[in-house]
Amino acid sequence: MNPIRLVTVAAILVALAGCANTIRGVGQDTANAVNATQQAAGNVAGAVN
Repeated sequence: MNPIRLVTVAAILVALAGCANTIRGVGQDTANAVNATQQAAGNVAGAVN
């Protein structure tokens, strides 16, 4: 395998690894937003009663 191809493959693998971390972070952010919304709704329901 020539050096240019090796560097290209390595760069692609690094880029894909970064994408995986970003997707995981988006999932965690979404879950946190859902939890915060549910907690806020519970607080409002508790204040009304």
